[in-house]
Amino acid sequence: QVQLVESGGVLLLPGGSLSLSCLSSGFDFISKYMQWYRQVPGKEHELVAAISPAEYTNYLRDLRGRFTISRDNAKSTLYLHMNTLQPEDMAGYYCTTWSGTMRHWGQGTQVTVSS
Repeated sequence: QVQLVESGGVLLLPGGSLSLSCLSSGFDFISKYMQWYRQVPGKEHELVAAISPAEYTNYLRDLRGRFTISRDNAKSTLYLHMNTLQPEDMAGYYCTTWSGTMRHWGQGTQVTVSS
C-alpha cells in the first residue's frame, strides 16, 4: 500500500532554514505528481508546493523564491527546502499524492518557528 513518511521538522528560530524529506513506497513514485501541504490547528490545509514527474514545479504565491520542492526518483523521496522561516510558517507539513480520486497523506512532520 501507499506509504509516505515525512521527516525533518524541528524547532528553530525565525530566519532559519530547514529541509524536509518524504520517503515514499508502495506506488510508482517516478510517474506521480507529488505535493507538500501544511496545516495548523483550526485552519484548512494549504498547498505549499507541487512537482511533476518531469520536475516542473509550482508554489504557493507567497512562498515562491523562499521554498523549493525537489524530488529524487532513484530514492523515491520528495524534499522541501525552506529558507528564512517565519512564525507564520509554523505548521505540520505533509507530502501527498493522488490515486484516482483519493489523496494519500503521510503522518506529517512538525515545523516550529519560535524565538
